[in-house]
Amino acid sequence: MSQRVALAPIRFGTDGWRALIAHEFTFANLERVTQAYADYLKQQGSAAHNAESNERAHAPLVIVGYDRRFLSEHFAERVAEVLAGNGIAVRLFETDVPTPIVSWAVRDRAAAGGVVITASHNPAEFNGFKIKAPWGGSASPEMTVEVETLVDAHEPQRGSLAPEARGGLDGSIASYRAQIASYIDLERVRETSARVIIDPMHGTGGRWVESFLRRGKLKVETIRADRDTCFGGVNPEPIDRNLAPLKERVRKVGALVGLATDGDADRVGAVNELGATMTMHEVVPLILLHLARARGMMGGVVRTFSQSVLLKRIAAAHKLPLYETPIGFKYVADLMLREDILVGAEESGGIGVKRHIPERDGLLNSLLFLEAIICAGRTPAEMVREMHREFGAFYYDRRDLHTDVARGMSLVEQLSVAPPAQLAGYDVEHVEKLDGAKLIFADESWLLFRQSGTEPVLRIYAEATSIEKRDALLEQGCALAQTAEVR
Repeated sequence: MSQRVALAPIRFGTDGWRALIAHEFTFANLERVTQAYADYLKQQGSAAHNAESNERAHAPLVIVGYDRRFLSEHFAERVAEVLAGNGIAVRLFETDVPTPIVSWAVRDRAAAGGVVITASHNPAEFNGFKIKAPWGGSASPEMTVEVETLVDAHEPQRGSLAPEARGGLDGSIASYRAQIASYIDLERVRETSARVIIDPMHGTGGRWVESFLRRGKLKVETIRADRDTCFGGVNPEPIDRNLAPLKERVRKVGALVGLATDGDADRVGAVNELGATMTMHEVVPLILLHLARARGMMGGVVRTFSQSVLLKRIAAAHKLPLYETPIGFKYVADLMLREDILVGAEESGGIGVKRHIPERDGLLNSLLFLEAIICAGRTPAEMVREMHREFGAFYYDRRDLHTDVARGMSLVEQLSVAPPAQLAGYDVEHVEKLDGAKLIFADESWLLFRQSGTEPVLRIYAEATSIEKRDALLEQGCALAQTAEVR
């Protein structure tokens, strides 16, 4: 009994359970959370899970995938063994694959769900456990809470994998490729005389994007395509400080654009023709404009709490409903399941689009943004300037402060209740509290303080009507966070 009491708690963050390898993320703890997921599936009943495939009498099916992190393939094997030990049918990918392909396979095979061993964009010393729901998207908050409550309800049961448990997913991969080919005008993209650089950041994106663009006039080059469990010494998050090799290569060869994906290829990043990193506050509005204008598509627009004012203005101009959610793509996915949503996005590069799975997909969105650029007939920098002329100029950036979680939470709560009257010389109009403390200024500029749900990091975000104002807000926001007396 004392041993069970001493077990470390397992808590799901914004998208899955993540922890330090060999500290909290161990084979023993992985067995515990997998057993909890198995118990959850058994509670749901195999009949409900397999209704679409008419396999009512069979065990539920779970798709298991993994990324390129240290020991990921071995962790995935252990997950599959625990699921098998609980009488659950398993299909385990034979090699690392992007998370959206696992999600696609879950829906393609009418599976009960999926598990991906990945810590996404987190530092190399982390790994994680993501649950995928039957509809091919992130598990809902209600689902992960229920799995949490089942941790340690039963001792983990391991079993041997049946021969058919490994592989057998080529059909789902072919189906995914067909989906991409039907969604993106690949012929037009391939026949454009331009150069594109792809950067998977040593993650599981590998050469997937490149594979869709071969055999045409378009010149495609992939950098950092090989597996490196240390990700070249940077976090595999496609933001400015991690994209130096991509920026340098774009400038050197005169590429039209550079496209990056994160560690598990569900997020996208971009570098314009000048070798400057584009923020998602530029990329996502441009994708929305492409879908609404060039494609004539309709539907709601979902922005998470840290996404751009431009999405609100573009949605209003096109008479599209606007929804706002807390940060975390699972909230976007939930709306995509319930409403007619055209595009939903978070600032960290997770984008979901209509007529695809309710899931972030860095491969599809890399190709979709490339299609938007080619259809516009302009460079990315020119597209941003035109958008700013029409809808107003806004500039975004983010700072991450390594902060004790308890202190960060207390600071955010304190700012929510008693925000400063003024910051960096600008009056604070009001504070919004949907997910963190968001200070709103008169011209719709804003500054957001939010404690990360997956790391001991306080994130400070700003979007403002000038670069100078943005930087001033961030500087003062960081100073406030570091010097404030937290109660």
